[in-house]
Amino acid sequence: MQRREFIHAATAGTVPLLGTGLAHTAEPPAAPAPLPRFDPDQETVRGDMRYRKLGKTGVEVSCVGLGGFHMGIPADEADSIKIVRTAIDGGINFMDNSWDYHEGISELRMGKALQDGYRKKVFLMTKIDGRTKAAAAKQIEQSLLRLRTDVIDLVQHHEMLRMEDADRIFGEHGAQEAVEEARKAGKIRFVGFTGHKDPLVHLRTLEVAKEHGFRFDTVQMPLNVFDAHFRSFARTVLPVLVKEQIGALGMKPMASGAILETKVVTAVECLHYALTLPTSVVITGCETVDRVKQALEVAKTFKPLTEDQVAAILKRTEQAAARGKHERFKTAVEFDTTAKHPEYLG
Repeated sequence: MQRREFIHAATAGTVPLLGTGLAHTAEPPAAPAPLPRFDPDQETVRGDMRYRKLGKTGVEVSCVGLGGFHMGIPADEADSIKIVRTAIDGGINFMDNSWDYHEGISELRMGKALQDGYRKKVFLMTKIDGRTKAAAAKQIEQSLLRLRTDVIDLVQHHEMLRMEDADRIFGEHGAQEAVEEARKAGKIRFVGFTGHKDPLVHLRTLEVAKEHGFRFDTVQMPLNVFDAHFRSFARTVLPVLVKEQIGALGMKPMASGAILETKVVTAVECLHYALTLPTSVVITGCETVDRVKQALEVAKTFKPLTEDQVAAILKRTEQAAARGKHERFKTAVEFDTTAKHPEYLG
């Protein structure tokens, strides 16, 4: 089987995955791998918000998280600050960000929003692009300054898009050395990685980490109603995370709005579907206060979808999801910041 054929088969769920390893089969099953489901025992309700266990960290995070990219969208910084504080006041405690979002503006705005006692109310995550120790160390320090904090709760290696990325960060003088030094120094608490391109890259990253005696606390990936049909992270990566008790962070629940443009599902269905998967948090972007209020309402009204409801949604989305044409982050380079800015890698 050629690599391209193998990738297609594995991400469609027709090549079995053993632990974090990959195994070939001469007669692949016709049906895709089943979708895992969220365990209600992993959730508690306080007020109108649901909180879920973040892997083995001992931390509980809101089932809906606030995306950091959108903090750089409002023309007025005050609007971004209001978005963050409205989310926190409503019970959202998971804050997403990245060193490269809007060239640092997203981190700067979130840092300001987390003043006046708001920092202690949240679990703060950001991401770094550096693959070398020097680049990663510099980005961690810049993020700490922008976010106005002494400690970042979770730092994730951003955009693990290439098979060789894991070897780079775990290699000699790689980014992981800087991350581990920062953790020992008390500057970060937990470590994860993200990626949106290929589930096999995620599996490869988990394998390389294990080879180096390291266990990630979290893994972030696209989880949406179209993902189940093409290069599926939910079918291939999510079961591994559940088995290893690694916190699963869902992103792109509406594929940056592309899924909604097809008019085959609603925004509420998109979020409820992602929340029905065994995710610790589903991160969604909110560029207005009204969007925040909608996200809060989704969390408040959430009930796990039944198997029949999930099946109906998947049947309805099958044609529109074909070939990943509405999940362009999997098939094109326009979402790949580190491809457009290779200098970020170091």
